[in-house]
Amino acid sequence: MKSLGNKPLVAITGASSGIGEAFARKLAPEHDLLLVARRGERLRALADELSRTTGSAIETIEADLTIEDDVVKLADRLARNEQLVLLVNNAGFGTRGKFWEAPFARQEEMHKLHVLAPLRLTHEALGNMVRRDTGAVINVASVAAFVRTPGSASYCATKSWMTAFTETLHLELKRAGSAVMVQALCPGYTYSEFHDALGLDRSRLAPRAFWLSAEQVVEASLEGLRRKKLFVVPGWQYRWLISFLSKLPTGLRLLLEAKTGAKKQPATPELAEGGNARISG
Repeated sequence: MKSLGNKPLVAITGASSGIGEAFARKLAPEHDLLLVARRGERLRALADELSRTTGSAIETIEADLTIEDDVVKLADRLARNEQLVLLVNNAGFGTRGKFWEAPFARQEEMHKLHVLAPLRLTHEALGNMVRRDTGAVINVASVAAFVRTPGSASYCATKSWMTAFTETLHLELKRAGSAVMVQALCPGYTYSEFHDALGLDRSRLAPRAFWLSAEQVVEASLEGLRRKKLFVVPGWQYRWLISFLSKLPTGLRLLLEAKTGAKKQPATPELAEGGNARISG
């Protein structure tokens, strides 16, 4: 494994596929990368390819960020690396079914991965970046932070937490006069293995016009970072949807969300992982 070089360093969680992989491919030419995911073999294959084609130093860490020891080890790396310029908190997964029928352990894992892991990693990364007055953190949230659907209680709640967390960090950084930036990236339906892992039929979830590629999501995120945007919602469709729903009375909004969710609610509370189930979107 190639050791890290002298380029600015980007750390990406959930980097083995989907949005995380797209970030890695886009940023590799000008950055060294620290790629983190559970699927070590796939992660190493990506690292070998990018190292060979870009000449950048790519390091991989096979880790499960629902496990505290793995989070602590990664956080320590982020706190100490003087080249760190960007952390992408992307690792995530989805479940399906009614909250009270789903195994509690899986719901708890989701909160560990979507809340506690980004909490710790962002704390250490920002401590490093603010001291050097440079860098950024991208927290991959979701349109689900603003548009809730039955069958996704923990997912919607944790993604809502991520947007509120990011917004408050933005306020604190501004008050401190820091040049460090934070972004809440809120994609909608994204072509990846995420929905395949849940056994969901894309054609029944949303019209084709509402599906974006992982590359489109990453392009929007990085353009938003260049423009210092706090919230990035890729796709005009989703920006319009969020704007429309936010203006509705609560009762009407809940009625529309309930009707939409009824069409998507799976017949069973079965959970699914596999594939890219730990890549948010």
